[in-house]
Amino acid sequence: MLRGRAVTLRPATDADVPVFTAIRATPEVQRWWRGGADLAEAIRADLADDELAVYAIEHDGRVVGAIQWYAETDPDYRHASLDIFLDPEVRGAGLGGDAIRTLARHLIDEYGHHRFTIDPAAANTAAIRAYAKVGFRPVGIMRRYERGADGRWHDGLLMDLLADELPD
Repeated sequence: MLRGRAVTLRPATDADVPVFTAIRATPEVQRWWRGGADLAEAIRADLADDELAVYAIEHDGRVVGAIQWYAETDPDYRHASLDIFLDPEVRGAGLGGDAIRTLARHLIDEYGHHRFTIDPAAANTAAIRAYAKVGFRPVGIMRRYERGADGRWHDGLLMDLLADELPD
């Protein structure tokens, strides 16, 4: 378990699939995360992926989202990439930033990571603002980066954060 100021992060399990599915099915989250026709199966696949570490984000005793990370393991390019989603009911309370800081601090202390990336959709201005509050900086636009639910390609924004820039 990883403890932040307001959140606790714990490894996600199959028991979290129903709540993750409910959160990801909300229009505000599904717009950015999607998951296909069988959202629960997509979440189970993430949990089973050996290269992905998924944590449940808990606040006041309930699961309010998930945060995950994976590592680029080539020693010359080593870094960790993060993704997060939150229940729209708890947005604006600083829980996402707390979860990101908590996980990043863990990855620095336990794994020696020095750099983190996150890649929101370029149109996801709320996420970009939230990541900037944690210290992430825009690196550049990744043009036609991700196929949207509409079948068209959409731009992404690559952001990064260096370990010594992480606020306490």
